[in-house]
Amino acid sequence: MSSNIKVLQVIPKLGYGGAETGCYDVAHYLPENNCKSFIVTSGGELTKFVDKEKVKLIKLPVHSKNPLLIIFNTIILICIILFYDISIVHARSRAPAWSCLIATKLTRRKFVTTFHGTYNFSGKFKKLYNSVMVRSDLIIAGSNFIFHHIKENYSEFLKLKKKFLVIFRGINVDYFDSSTKLEIDEKKLLEKWEIKKEKKIILVPGRLTSWKGQEMFIEAVNLVKIELGYEAFHVVILGSDQGRNLYKKKLVRLSEQYRLTKQIKFIDHCDDMALAYKVSDIIISPSIEPEAFGRVAVEAQSMEKLIIASNIGGSNETIINEKTGLLFEAGDADSLSKKIISAITMDEMSLELMGKEGRKNVLKKFNVEKMCFSTYSEYKRLLN
Repeated sequence: MSSNIKVLQVIPKLGYGGAETGCYDVAHYLPENNCKSFIVTSGGELTKFVDKEKVKLIKLPVHSKNPLLIIFNTIILICIILFYDISIVHARSRAPAWSCLIATKLTRRKFVTTFHGTYNFSGKFKKLYNSVMVRSDLIIAGSNFIFHHIKENYSEFLKLKKKFLVIFRGINVDYFDSSTKLEIDEKKLLEKWEIKKEKKIILVPGRLTSWKGQEMFIEAVNLVKIELGYEAFHVVILGSDQGRNLYKKKLVRLSEQYRLTKQIKFIDHCDDMALAYKVSDIIISPSIEPEAFGRVAVEAQSMEKLIIASNIGGSNETIINEKTGLLFEAGDADSLSKKIISAITMDEMSLELMGKEGRKNVLKKFNVEKMCFSTYSEYKRLLN
């Protein structure tokens, strides 16, 4: 049966986010199990890494919410489904999911969705728009937090016959492995960042947007500075503003206001995230709204680094508090500052032990192989 499975995944852009890397990983896993794999996307940084021998990459404007383009995409998807005899269409975002829903209904193919986030559902129209993600034959939630969110907020769209389950996102634990990084590369990255290793390095990865909590984090850093002084740490806020220039300017002004410009560096991008984790001592995910999964927390643990994250959303599932990382009260700068001080002053043996426990936690629960195998297994069940 498996040799006949042809899976078409549809995603707006193939970038470096959690949904995108999950799509990429599943796409390359399927051919290893005698399945045919297809991706429809509008583009993105990861497209250049797609193995064209294994995965058929088709570009369509599936990132658009324009009703005319959604109709256009639907027509093209129907043609693709019929031409390649696609078995399953797997949508990973709302706008393309509407095209996928109509296309699979008309071609009588199986439809799968992965609910990657909580999505804004203020108002009936917005909720109706989001509901496409629970109108599939198989609904996958990326965490228990998302699973319960769907049950609580979209129950009217859920039918008893629908398959609804959790498949945790996975990461590439071979890539996020501290033992594979070379010391010479670490030195080069620190030179590029113009940082010396004599102080603790605090890394805050993630795109610059208000709900990611960078503003509250800078307030917490100011409290740490008052307690421990300027010489205790460096901070790297690593992420693009993606056009949110005003928010980045606000963060820069705040660091200037607290006289932290020598301690805090803003870096737009890093080609090797595993290396960025390796050169850092403490990783922080300061989100003030729930993370659907919390990829940063998992990557940090895989790299055997101490992770500090807010105690909401997926972080409650990915971090074992006080064992593989530290959780703080979401949105509370004082709570976060105390955790940072605890981490900076923690002895090396305790840091190392927490790092090793974090790596074990990820290998057990959040391995990309496990995610891909679970997804593939559900595809097979859906067609049986």
